[in-house]
Amino acid sequence: MRRALIFAIPFLILLAVNANAQWGKPATPAIAEADGYASIPNAAVQPDKKRVYKAVFDATRAATDPAKLLPALNMAGSELNAFAVEHVPPANVKFVVVFHGPAVDGILNEAAYKAKFGIANPNLKVLSEMKKAGVAIYVCGQHLIAENIDPATLSRDVTVASDALIVLMSYENDGYALLSF
Repeated sequence: MRRALIFAIPFLILLAVNANAQWGKPATPAIAEADGYASIPNAAVQPDKKRVYKAVFDATRAATDPAKLLPALNMAGSELNAFAVEHVPPANVKFVVVFHGPAVDGILNEAAYKAKFGIANPNLKVLSEMKKAGVAIYVCGQHLIAENIDPATLSRDVTVASDALIVLMSYENDGYALLSF
């Protein structure tokens, strides 16, 4: 029995390695800086090219390291990559990102980000790519007032909204899924 087990273990490891190899490497065709996506044939709940996917990303968390992407940008970018890999038409992907709380630091323009963190802002390129991809990008005006943040210090790709919660409620009432990061 022990001898059979010794021969079976390498075979099981080989099967596991081959299963992962079939899926290929995650790709980043839409947002190169975000996490990639690997297509998994025969997986449950595959993306549907005919369905319209609507999500509003509630961006409140800062990155754990100022050299990294904001969690909400990484996740929204990752899902844009997923739909691009699966050939879902861009017109069928409707994303909104609304920033408030600590995440607002990640949407500072280059000069303000360097002044605060001493490094270039890794989020600016992603914000620009998302805007070009049709993602609506907002920041909470109430948060800017409460924290005395000058809108001129923010990325040009971000639009000031009256209030983040109003943005969230408005899009949720229009059928957008709420995703919080």
